[in-house]
Amino acid sequence: MILFYIFITFGTFIFMEGVTWFTHKYIMHGFLWMLHEDHHHPRKGQVFQKNDSFFFIFATPSILLFYFGVQPSLNYLFFIGLGIMFYGAAYFLVHDVFIHQRFSWLNGVEHSYFKGLRRAHGSHHSGGKCFGMLWVPWRFIKEAKESKLTFD
Repeated sequence: MILFYIFITFGTFIFMEGVTWFTHKYIMHGFLWMLHEDHHHPRKGQVFQKNDSFFFIFATPSILLFYFGVQPSLNYLFFIGLGIMFYGAAYFLVHDVFIHQRFSWLNGVEHSYFKGLRRAHGSHHSGGKCFGMLWVPWRFIKEAKESKLTFD
């Protein structure tokens, strides 16, 4: 049973990349643009953004799945919630900490995947079409490998 729960958690984590892409493209850049806009046009010295409210929007299903995942006893819903929570933690570390440097925890990372990830996200902010988070089109990784530029 433990392998089944691990599979559900990991599968949910992977599935969340597609959910993120869809939500970012059609909802955040659609009818909820008013919450996401300040992420693309931040004000100097701004600590929190309206965009940060998406944390609560995405955390809600995970919390509900935790609750229903232990009712009446531990079941698969808990592990779907766990996969969503792990993806949320990865999103925070990758997007807010690493890419946008909202905290100075992951400075000096030199791996070409992470440099490519920054390039892909930067292209999104300059009108590109990269709406996902962890899946990076190969061309950005290739550019990062070939480039000697730093991203600080």
